Amino acid sequence: MQTPNSLRGMVTSPHHLASQAGLDVLKDGGTAIEAIVATAAALAAVYPHMTGLGGDSFWLISYPNGQTIAIDACGRLARNATLDLYAQAGHSVIPWRGGLAANTVAGTVSGWEAALKESAKQQPSLPLDRLLRDAIHYASTGRVVSESEAALLKEKQAELCGNEAFRSFCIPDDIPWQEGEIQTSPILAATLRSLAHHGLRSFYEGDLAKGMAADLEAAGSPLRLDDFLSHRAEVKAPLDVQTSMGTLYNMAPPTQGAASLLILALEDRLPQCDAPESYEHLHGLIEATKQAFRYRNREIDGRSTAEEDIRALLQDPSALDEMAARISMTEAFPWTEETQWGDTTWMGAIDSNGVAVSMIQSLYFEFGSGVMLPQSGLFWQNRGSSFRLKPSGWNCLLPGSKPFHTLNPAAARLNDGRVMVYGTMGGEGQPQTQAAVFSRYARHGVPLQEAICRPRWLLGRTWGQESTSLKLEPGFDPTVVQALQDAGHVIEQLPGMSSIMGHAGAIVRHANGRLEGATDPRSDGSVAAW
Repeated sequence: MQTPNSLRGMVTSPHHLASQAGLDVLKDGGTAIEAIVATAAALAAVYPHMTGLGGDSFWLISYPNGQTIAIDACGRLARNATLDLYAQAGHSVIPWRGGLAANTVAGTVSGWEAALKESAKQQPSLPLDRLLRDAIHYASTGRVVSESEAALLKEKQAELCGNEAFRSFCIPDDIPWQEGEIQTSPILAATLRSLAHHGLRSFYEGDLAKGMAADLEAAGSPLRLDDFLSHRAEVKAPLDVQTSMGTLYNMAPPTQGAASLLILALEDRLPQCDAPESYEHLHGLIEATKQAFRYRNREIDGRSTAEEDIRALLQDPSALDEMAARISMTEAFPWTEETQWGDTTWMGAIDSNGVAVSMIQSLYFEFGSGVMLPQSGLFWQNRGSSFRLKPSGWNCLLPGSKPFHTLNPAAARLNDGRVMVYGTMGGEGQPQTQAAVFSRYARHGVPLQEAICRPRWLLGRTWGQESTSLKLEPGFDPTVVQALQDAGHVIEQLPGMSSIMGHAGAIVRHANGRLEGATDPRSDGSVAAW
């Protein structure tokens, strides 16, 4: 399998049309940041089950001078979203669908806004209508419904048709959109045109924001216009950890970026084997995942102390050594931890100047809360469903707080001068797939595209189901599988190239300027390069 190479610029995403939209921006002289905005907007039009303007996003931007910044575009819980509100509605947990699930501000567009301000520091900006051009085209003139979108609409029809706007748009006459159909979203196109004309801040202020707030209230959401007006994305320092291969970067809480870094930092301290997909390689990463997830499930949420604590841990080699020492290389640690859900889209770009972007954007569940806003054509996220209906403790429901996020974009600066951006969709699987791709490529020298195509594993959740088994795609050495079972891992075999393993991607810039990129055959994506 061939890894695409180029010199002038590269974009990868889980849909080929979105990747092409980003590449065309690079060809028009745009930065990698501008290319990602175009890619993200196009994904909202052509891959609406996975992402859209009604969700959140997180960015890592790595500059050739060695600086890396993060953008936290996570929306906060509505001020009206109180424990009493859910108690009066008869809920002991927040529902996954419906108005009460649509309880956090959508931060995605604010992330675009903040990122474009960073881009403007590098060179004059392309017009906003140029960046949104392809998304507007696909929304207004039509795009082809993908297999995954059609399958999920059919599978989730019963729980999604409660919202009248959603039902009438996506499931007309009780028949979900079919794979291969051509569908348009003229209201979404109008929203994108409005943003292009009035600016991205108009998503949170002005007539567009007022219309969205009214639609949300009508759908039973606790969000109000004041929640929109107060929202801003945050530009901040990323998390980082030093390993024998280089410096790794990810997002600070409320994301699970800490877990992704911990897995690789702990694995770096375990006995190493030259062979990828050996027992030592797989078992080590799986057991590191367990330690990282135990920390995540107790310590990572929207509290400021969560960020302070994980920054301190990642910079403390002795503390990491102590955590790694808990891992047995011969026995599997018993696993009963609660899984974390979520599906999303990851995209990456690197331009000819060496600016590298890793970005992830999501509605949380497929089609988010299932609430469609009739005046704007948006599907609203259900990220706030992850809050616990408790007055205190981990990820508790506090109006104005940020929810725990599975989203986390990854990047690395390797010791030999390579810069790598990588990531995947898949909730619980994100840190695990990141670890698989990075370790295969950076530690074991597996070609980039092959590192993504090779069989993957997943500890925990499958798509829409809770599970604590270790799931394996076909293709692992039977002796390795047997050794994992002998160590105490509960193995579940899955079909090959299963979409529940995520939609991964990666781009690497070598010290001489050569770019190589990869996309996941489990998705509808492609690498676009010139």
